[in-house]
Parts: sequence; C-alpha cells; structure tokens
Amino acid sequence: MSVARHLHSGERVGDPLADDTVSLLVGKRPLPSSTLTTDAANASARLKEATALMAGWTHNGMLLQQAPPPAATSDATHQDDAERPVAEVLQHYLQQAAHLPEWADAAKVERAEALFMAHGPLACTLLFCASLPECYVPPQLAGVLHIAGQLEAHTEHRIRQTAAMVFPVMMRGGLMRPEGGGVAQVLKVRLIHATIRHLILRGNPAAVTGEVPRRQQGAPTGMHQALADHGWDVDAQGVPCNQIELAYTLLTFSYVFLRGMRQLGQPLTPADEEATLHTWNVVGHVLGIQPHWMAHTMADAAALFDRIQARARTTAPSPDPRPALGRALMNAMADAIHLPVLRQIPVPLTQWLIGREAARAIGVDQRVPLRTRLVFRLGLVLVRVVDAVLRRITARFSLVRLLGRTLGYHMLTRFLLDQTRPLTLPEQVLNPMMDTVAAWSDDHHNGRWANRIEDRLTTTGRWQGQARTGRHRA
Repeated sequence: MSVARHLHSGERVGDPLADDTVSLLVGKRPLPSSTLTTDAANASARLKEATALMAGWTHNGMLLQQAPPPAATSDATHQDDAERPVAEVLQHYLQQAAHLPEWADAAKVERAEALFMAHGPLACTLLFCASLPECYVPPQLAGVLHIAGQLEAHTEHRIRQTAAMVFPVMMRGGLMRPEGGGVAQVLKVRLIHATIRHLILRGNPAAVTGEVPRRQQGAPTGMHQALADHGWDVDAQGVPCNQIELAYTLLTFSYVFLRGMRQLGQPLTPADEEATLHTWNVVGHVLGIQPHWMAHTMADAAALFDRIQARARTTAPSPDPRPALGRALMNAMADAIHLPVLRQIPVPLTQWLIGREAARAIGVDQRVPLRTRLVFRLGLVLVRVVDAVLRRITARFSLVRLLGRTLGYHMLTRFLLDQTRPLTLPEQVLNPMMDTVAAWSDDHHNGRWANRIEDRLTTTGRWQGQARTGRHRA
C-alpha cells in the first residue's frame, strides 16, 4: 500500500470504543442544532450527566473502582442499549479503556517523568512556540478548532485544556501509579474527541459516509451547536479527529519537543529520547490511537510527522482557518510576556522552530519590531558562543536554557497558574501543577549566579500563581 493510501485509510477511522460510548450516551436522539427539540434536549442532558460523572475521575486508582463487572444482559426488561443509564455506559467504557498496554515500560516512563521535571519550563516554551503551532498546520485539524472557536475566541481556554492533560501525564506517577491522574485525564479527552466527531457528523462515524449538509438556521449559540450545524464531507475530509490527526497531535507533544531540544542546543541522550517517545505512546494507547500509528524512534517519528504534513499541504482550504488560529496564539503569548524586549520573541522563535513554510501556513508571518528581530537573530549566534565558552568553566551552564526558562515562566504563570484566567482548573489538577511549577523555581543545572539573573527576569522565590499569593510579578 502506498504512503498516501495508507494515510487515507487512517483518515477514515475515529476511535470505535469511544465513538460507540458516545452513541450509547445519546442514542438515536439528534444532537443540538439551531432548532432545539425535546430529543435533542434529552441527548444534551445525558451528555451533561456524563460530564458531571467524569468530573469524579480524579485519580487512576479510582477508575476501575467505578467500573465493576457488567450486569447480566439477559435481564427481564431487555433494556435498549440507547436507554442504558449513563453511569452504566461509562462503567463499560472504563472497563475497556482504563488499562495501560502490556508493553508499557515503567522504567522508561519514570525516566521521561524525570526529564519533564528537569526541563519543565523549557519544555513549556517549546509547547507554546512549537508543539501548539504545529497542531494548526493540518487544515482539517485546524478546521475543527476553528469551528469550535477554541483558538480565536478562547485561546487561553484551549491552552489550559492542553496543560490539563500534559501535566497530569508527565508529573511523577501520572501514568503508572494509582494516585496519579494521567490516565483519568486522557480518558476524559478521549470522550471529548468522540463527542466532537459525533456532533459534527450527527451520528456514529462508523455509520456516516458522504456529505453531512451545513445547517443555515442562524448563528449558533454555543460550541455544541456550532459543531453540529457546520457540515462535513467525510469522503473529502475524512472523519474529524481521526487516527492520523490523533497520531500527529501525539507527535507534537513527543517528537516536536525532542526536535526542539536539539534545535536549542539542548539535545537529550538517545535513551532519553526513546523514553519520551515510549511514554507518549503509552498515552496514545489510552487515547485510542492504534499501534501502527505510533513511532518508537526519532527517525520513525520524523518520517511519520513529515509524511502527514506533506499530505496536509496537498489540501488548500477555502476559507483557510489556520492564520486566525496562529495569530491568536502569538497575540496571547505577547500579552503574557511583560518584558518589552522579549514580548514579540515568540514570533521569530516559532518561525525558527517550525520552519518558515509551516509558520506562513498558520499566519505566523507578521512583522515584529526591528529591535526584536535583531535581538533574536543576534541572540541565536550569541547564546551559542556564550554557552560554548562558559561550559569550559561550568559544564552545566546554558544561556539558552536560562532564556527558555524565562519565557516558560511568563507563560506558565499567565496561562496555567493564574486562576482568574478562563477555564478554572479543578483542585486535583491545579494543586499538583502548582507544586510542580514551584519545584522549578531554581534551576539546578545552572549555578547560583545564573539563578540570580533568572530571578531578575522572573520573580524571586517560588514560582506560583496569583490564585495563592497575588505576588506574581510578570
């Protein structure tokens, strides 16, 4: 099978387990549209009930406790699947999904967690300036975000949603321990993806072909209605949030981060890179990604990533939703950085990290002040020279690392820790996140003098959000 045909087959597949779960939740009822019917209201009520129950999925160890053995199916009522209680439907989902794969390697996962703790602020800079921008390059993936208004109108909401999955997964014990929250968070995201597919296609993706016509009854009043009314052509566009898009998104968290560390002159060892890819593949399994769409080496990851992007470039969307998404992300980062000389740095940094072609595709082509361009271009040369010289004196020092951590601090405190921002995070996610970020306050890879410089660029003492102390200086 050719590469194009192979990718084409993945674009036609969603996530059968999660898709069937959402179908059982809403049954044959029509989902929200511009004309709200009684059946649609019932379907929405069942989704709302499911969301409330999923809020109780706080730790990995609780998941199987909420999924006892299924009741006998030969009961006297012969209840139709479409009318099964919401709690029972979710219990069945957890029975099937709340397990790590047999091939999950605890030592590799622990190694990846340690790397996240060691490089966390720099990893967050790469998340904002490389991983998230790369997510908007494939037109179909960007199209779903555009329909939902999740980037143009709710940029920070989307960023915090992403962090609400990444942090529980990568914090110590997030995947492998009962007290961790990674599996619980990923399983929620998996059902969100299935709900998006069901809303856009107005039914189970496995049963939908051809064109789902656009509805023109008026302006949508919410995200669900916007998705359900938009229309979609399965033959031309594939299934929303399909296997290829899920695999690509997974690579933006693993491969793009590792690639960025290489670009910044902070390469990890081959064993560290393998551990990171492995850990995100474990996440991919829980997220419903089929094994043959996972990459296990940097070479395989680069090849798969490039193939998916090359296929995306064959599509010319009209209108193109991507520029609005990319510009909204850049504007949000500029607002988060209160150091004037660094405020516009995310634009040239993103262009450098993801490449000019990809940056232009997502609208990251705006002009920035000459001062910013000069600082960035001279900085690329200067920091490498400084790092090369000073490493002869102190092998662990890195100016790139110091500046990357500074950017990471400003964006972490604005987007993730400030609870006055959109999408207030639940305590079981927020509190461990706060503690993790506080542990990043001092960089043990650099000396005391470097940490004193960093303090002047960030804040003195613990890194913490306004929700706790109000001392956030950025």
